[in-house]
Amino acid sequence: MSNSHRRPNALHAATQVCLAALLICAVSTAPAQTGSPQTAPSSAPSSAASNTSTNDATDANSSLDAPLFYQLLIGEIELSTGQASNAFEILLDAARRTRDELLFRRAVDIALQARAGEQALSASRVWRSALPASLDATRAQVQILSALNRLGDAAEPLAKLIQLTPAAERAGVLSALPRALQQAPDRKRVAALIDEVVLPWLSDKTMAVAAQVASGRGWLGAGESDRALTLARVAHRSEPAAPGPALLAMELMAQQPEAENIVTSHLRAAGAEPQVRLIYARTLASAQRLADAVVQLEAVLQSKPDLAPPYLTLGALQLELRHFTLGEAALKRYLDLIQAPKDSSGPYAEATPRPAVSGSTDNNDDEEANERPDQGAIEAWLLLARSAEQRGEFAQAEAWLARIDDPKRALEVQTRRATMLARRGQVAQARELLRNSPERSVDDARAKLLAEASVLREVKQWSDAYAVLGQAVERFSDDSDLIYEQAMVAEKLNRLDDAESLLRKVITLKPDNAHAHNALGYSLAERNVRLPEALQLIERALQLAPGDPFITDSLGWVQFRLGRLADAAKTLRQAYAARPDAEIGAHLGEVLWAAGQKDEARRVWREARSRDDSNEALRETLSRLKADL
Repeated sequence: MSNSHRRPNALHAATQVCLAALLICAVSTAPAQTGSPQTAPSSAPSSAASNTSTNDATDANSSLDAPLFYQLLIGEIELSTGQASNAFEILLDAARRTRDELLFRRAVDIALQARAGEQALSASRVWRSALPASLDATRAQVQILSALNRLGDAAEPLAKLIQLTPAAERAGVLSALPRALQQAPDRKRVAALIDEVVLPWLSDKTMAVAAQVASGRGWLGAGESDRALTLARVAHRSEPAAPGPALLAMELMAQQPEAENIVTSHLRAAGAEPQVRLIYARTLASAQRLADAVVQLEAVLQSKPDLAPPYLTLGALQLELRHFTLGEAALKRYLDLIQAPKDSSGPYAEATPRPAVSGSTDNNDDEEANERPDQGAIEAWLLLARSAEQRGEFAQAEAWLARIDDPKRALEVQTRRATMLARRGQVAQARELLRNSPERSVDDARAKLLAEASVLREVKQWSDAYAVLGQAVERFSDDSDLIYEQAMVAEKLNRLDDAESLLRKVITLKPDNAHAHNALGYSLAERNVRLPEALQLIERALQLAPGDPFITDSLGWVQFRLGRLADAAKTLRQAYAARPDAEIGAHLGEVLWAAGQKDEARRVWREARSRDDSNEALRETLSRLKADL
């Protein structure tokens, strides 16, 4: 065999020796541990014990000696040749003799990488026995027990972990208990274990709220949201300004809408942290309650006008609500702030993205990283380009896109350019632009097909979009998202049987897909057929995505089709308040019109038209009802 065939093995061995050397350096320079290392084995070379007085002094301050050096080296060589079990035993023996935290961690990591859970657990126990006051050892044991689902053995190390934690950090550790145990599959056992561990701390005034929040989060993970809500309420009453109960309540809002009262009460309390309001805004936006999220972001910026990140989110939400002037102003303010010199002080400094500047051609990786445009800036430029495009200002849109020089966002940029070409009638050129985009992976291929279909949908070329999605589904046959998109286009082509078949396939592939349930239910309601089934589908969608305003709109629409005008009006008012979308406004107006409240209907329609006068559903409704606004 030629030498060239041996080079990879030699290089690998050299790498392992370097790793061993790094470990040895770490051991030799580590602070002295409690207790003294054991004496080296008698088989050690005699020269190791017969150094000059100077060397003796040096050795006294170091746990490294020749036997340990060779032991670590042999352990790493064993690992490099695939003998993980041998490497584990050698490194664990070295750790036991030296009582060195880094070596214990190395032994645990070797066992975990070899998927030897019992060995990892054994090493963590030896680690704790050697160093009873080690937080790292106790934490490692808890994590391993969680991964092995050995919850019955976890109570003692969990309790010890909390005791070992400095008092100032203890509440945080309590609150993080559910996350520390998240790998365990039996969520109810996890919740019961957390209750057992936090019980002693419930009588401590400084720890009670954190203990209740940990318990609540445990029961939320176990699916018992009622119990979690009760704990959140108790904790909030005890300490209204504490953020923990409010954060738990936000997690509960989807299953327990009344939990939102805890959040709003916290935000009114003296000493409430602005960061909680930012998280609340994100929660509202995720629930498609965009108008409510805007209110919260504006409240944050009223007290923190120079805080950059909220402006990016605010701009995106305003544009989604079709408030183009407000959205662009927020995005430009964001860009101004991140390009200004950054104040590194204050609790929000780390949340503020670094300045966005032009790219660098320097080969130095660090310098390139420092000069690469911030992803937040790129997001702002993309949003500004889309806003300009929607207003028909294509030159301005291109000017924003021209600022982006990031290969990872290249397809997004090309998609926006392709959309502008298509809107100007250059559909063939738009498709060619996307097809010529680099394709470095299977994900890129899928994304390109989706982008092409999206551009075709944008200009209402439904047949071509359906064909492109058909190619995508043929290539990615079990991709539920692609099948869903194809179903939506099939409905536009009035291929209703195909749309229903595709949506049912999505539901089969992904039973928790709320949008597929909603789309099928709404389609039946829109055609005024099989209304009981439509209602059942939409109610299931709301169980999967509680509070979603578009699904709530579908519920109101099927209630209207069933002749339940009062229920429909109430439901649609909720949907429109959460998301003042033009189509939801069209539905609400029609229900009010049918109920004889024609002035109120006209008011809703006028407001909806002011937001989006091109909305097809709104235009069709006004034309069909011959409503004069």
